[in-house]
Amino acid sequence: MVFTMTMLFFACSSDYKRVGEEAKKDLYPQGIAEGYKLIYTETQDPLRSVAIDSSKKVAILTGDVSEDYENLEFPFRTFPEGLKVEFFDKEGNKSIILADYGIIYSGTNIIDLQGNVVIEMQDGKKLETTQLYYDQTTQWIFTQEKFKYSDEIDGTLIYGKGMDFNKEFTSLNAHKTGDGYKIIKENLDD
Repeated sequence: MVFTMTMLFFACSSDYKRVGEEAKKDLYPQGIAEGYKLIYTETQDPLRSVAIDSSKKVAILTGDVSEDYENLEFPFRTFPEGLKVEFFDKEGNKSIILADYGIIYSGTNIIDLQGNVVIEMQDGKKLETTQLYYDQTTQWIFTQEKFKYSDEIDGTLIYGKGMDFNKEFTSLNAHKTGDGYKIIKENLDD
């Protein structure tokens, strides 16, 4: 009986190779920051040791939590509890980006924003979507998801799927548009 039980025990060994989701390895950040705030600046002249007055604030990124995975082969940083980006144009006007979740891929200079993504431009333009990418190298923003675009000043409201544009919102390309409206003013002087 003991011999049979021993044979049965050793016969049940598992040589099953795990693949797909089962083989997924746990990743742990090399650092976690709470109350994260990063200020991006630029300067026309090379900085000297203490000459910060000549630098100009470009953007402020804040998040409750930031997880650092920069030590991996494909480095990135996550914002699992959301993030807020305030960015400034040449005249110092502030626009805001909000997202429920964010990933910054430092190896490719791509930022992936997910969840309730909202861009509120300083001139009243607003974009809402569920996912948005920003290519820092080309300074181009794009999404393949459904979006809602509105402009208070010219009375525009557009719903669609897929859009890409430059960071100033001056060049927009909506891939598929659905419902919406745009107020067109006639020139009565003619």
